[in-house]
Amino acid sequence: MPRPKKTRKVCWPPVADTFVPNTVPPWGKGEAILPIEGFEAIRLADFEGLDHETAAQIMNVSRQTFGRILSQARAIVADAIVMGKILRIQGGNFVISPGCGRRHCHRCRRRGKP
Repeated sequence: MPRPKKTRKVCWPPVADTFVPNTVPPWGKGEAILPIEGFEAIRLADFEGLDHETAAQIMNVSRQTFGRILSQARAIVADAIVMGKILRIQGGNFVISPGCGRRHCHRCRRRGKP
């Protein structure tokens, strides 16, 4: 029996949860699902510019797990962009950190220092 996944901490859910290409590719519509913890990993590493160790502490996972989540999330986003798929951000194993919010997230504002 596999070990249950540890709940990942997320500062806030995405503002937009669906991205749709403006044209349909010749092979038809496809869909890619990005888990919310993957969205959070991309936000912390690429948007906030945090190193993996700091971002992993914010999400309450190990650095290796953070790297794996980030790698999988980037692959999903790349597949959606290259293949012209609808990108949906939903699901996953996460909990919203108490006290976090888009404007008042002290943890994010202090760049990962708990």
